[in-house]
Amino acid sequence: MNNTLYLKEAKEAKEITEVLQNCFTDISPVPKCSFRNTLGGLQRQSKHQGFTLIEILVVIVILGILGAVVAPQILSRPDTARVQAAQTDLRTLSAALDIYRLDNFNYPSSDQGLEALVQAPSGFPEAKGWNPAGYIKKLPKDPWGTPYIYENNDGRVNLISLGADREEGGEGTNTDISLDNL
Repeated sequence: MNNTLYLKEAKEAKEITEVLQNCFTDISPVPKCSFRNTLGGLQRQSKHQGFTLIEILVVIVILGILGAVVAPQILSRPDTARVQAAQTDLRTLSAALDIYRLDNFNYPSSDQGLEALVQAPSGFPEAKGWNPAGYIKKLPKDPWGTPYIYENNDGRVNLISLGADREEGGEGTNTDISLDNL
């Protein structure tokens, strides 16, 4: 009986030695195997860690395709946002001009300009009912840094932004934005 037990232990020791030799013959920082204890003794378990070169290349190609499709759409949005901001400013200034008209019975003249919304205007027409708090805190500039143009032609008011090119006319984002066109 002792011989049988001795032979069995020697066989298991030999198997463990072979497994250990197979595991540590490859010199790498990541161990290629581990052991788990089973009823029959230790068994080798292989662990695959990390990504293959092909997996990494596939991910890079997918990210490149997404970047090529999505980036132009995101980068073109600032121009649209500037146009919408200018339109919002024109509507806000128009509302302030309407309140000015309710208080003073007419719009400011072209000479008085939009400054009449911030500080009491001088000249004709006289602003007898001007609100001491003003109608807006300060005059905004258009999203391209240019002051808005105010025109009063016989009581018909128009507000204009010259667009991205800061010149009259133009197409696309260079198109003039006016209160008449909203």
